[in-house]
Amino acid sequence: MPAGTPLGDDFHLYDTTLRDGAQREGISYSVTEKLAVARVLDDLGVGFIEGGWPGAMPKDTEFFRRAAGELDLSHAALVAFGSTRRPGCRTDRDGQVRALLDSRAPVITLVAKADRRHIERALRTDTAENCAMVRDTVRFLVAEGRRVFLDAEHFFDGYAFDPDTSLRVLEAAFEAGADVAVLCDTNGGQLPGGLAATVAEVVARTGFRVGIHCQDDTGCAVANTMAAVAAGATHVQCTANGYGERAGNADLFAVVGNLATKLGMPVLPPGRLRDLTLTSETLAGAAGLSPDRHRPYVGAACFAHKAGLHASAIKVDPRLYNHIDPEAVGNGSRIVVSEMAGRASLELKCLELGIEIRDTPAVSRAVTRIKALEAQGWSFDSAEASLELLLREELSSAAEPESGQVPEPLFVPLDYEVQERHGHDGGDCYEASVRLALGPGVSGTGVAEQDAPVVTATATAEGLVAALDAALRRALAPHVRWLDEVSVADHSVRVLESAAGALVNRVHIVSRDAEREWSTTGVHEGAAAACMHAMRDALTYKARHLADSPRPAVAAR
Repeated sequence: MPAGTPLGDDFHLYDTTLRDGAQREGISYSVTEKLAVARVLDDLGVGFIEGGWPGAMPKDTEFFRRAAGELDLSHAALVAFGSTRRPGCRTDRDGQVRALLDSRAPVITLVAKADRRHIERALRTDTAENCAMVRDTVRFLVAEGRRVFLDAEHFFDGYAFDPDTSLRVLEAAFEAGADVAVLCDTNGGQLPGGLAATVAEVVARTGFRVGIHCQDDTGCAVANTMAAVAAGATHVQCTANGYGERAGNADLFAVVGNLATKLGMPVLPPGRLRDLTLTSETLAGAAGLSPDRHRPYVGAACFAHKAGLHASAIKVDPRLYNHIDPEAVGNGSRIVVSEMAGRASLELKCLELGIEIRDTPAVSRAVTRIKALEAQGWSFDSAEASLELLLREELSSAAEPESGQVPEPLFVPLDYEVQERHGHDGGDCYEASVRLALGPGVSGTGVAEQDAPVVTATATAEGLVAALDAALRRALAPHVRWLDEVSVADHSVRVLESAAGALVNRVHIVSRDAEREWSTTGVHEGAAAACMHAMRDALTYKARHLADSPRPAVAAR
């Protein structure tokens, strides 16, 4: 069996994304997706991958059948999860136990009740029979050449109610040859102090090797896992991004980040810690979920700094407001510019964006302009493409015209309107009409606006944003070669009150091409005008980032 990590068998990093993580509402992996997730986890370097419950779920049975021939794991051992024999049943005749053997997994994790109330009320048996079920099943699987871990379900609640019964379950497992007793906070109700005290007491009383499995119902799953490690646990069970039933499980990436960067434990193979962020994003995609931008260590915003005070300190030394070097986990630090920004924020943001500052007073002017716009309802912290265009425009005042800091406009909106249409059959829609002057970025003529070629188009769609987008595309498509590459991935329209008390519309648009996503915004009393500004920024930003491309940006005419 693979050693798993540089710590070998001394410490277990155990992932249960494919079993416990899949119990999250909204997640449903196909067999092919489960195989792909297992490969990603193995590439990261986890020691054990729990693949599911063969025999109980046909999909999991099929997963293990295919895994035997298709999964070539480099670091991890594949684990099958299942229950002990049923009360009053011979182990070798229990179909569930036979399914665990048939999975061909080298490691098997058995779940067993460790709370007397669950033994008596849920299993409807007594402690003696429950312990016999554990002992018989572990002994049978070990004799068949399997390594066995025991998940002691409801352990902490059971230990608080009747510690002797809970310890008898652990003893039965170890007497039969189990390697690890995993203490499960199944209901997720523990807090770090009490949980750590219980773990330490169990280790002292038994001398057994213990692990920890924490649910996040109190928001303490990661903290509880770390407390258990400090108290003597040498096996941690986690899920990618904390996926799991109810509030979820201990987050694999936060636990690894803490173990590696705070405790100096090499729980991943050399160099793999830098894959943490990419792995998190990849597994979010596999689950059909958007990455959580605020997830510790791996979130896109978890090293983002908005306050001007923070930026001033980071300008002196990035370590002053970052608890680790973000690059250690494959992440990066960002400056978020908003009404809270000062000179330091903008200077760092320009450095991040590759904008050369040639006119120092222009930075102060840009700060003043941003604060004024945000007071009117603009918000740049979630629309960084619009921010970049604003900074290039503002900071180019002292730059040479040929510097290329400010992209030439693709078009100038001469007039446009969006009308809501109501059909007699209830088929409501929006109709958008636009008249645009093609800018130098399209025509290449450099002519004055009044002499530029003019294009018009009309389109209908179900929403205001969709209608205006369709009209712009119809007008520009014959002239802009790359237009089909860009799509609107998401949008929002909000009515809010500016600092002056006026009601304004703020439109936020997320655009996408094959390589990236970018966000733009527009604010105006009219929703159509706000939308036009956001869309113009979106296309101008795309043109800006095609400026150095060797391929033609405009279509031949």
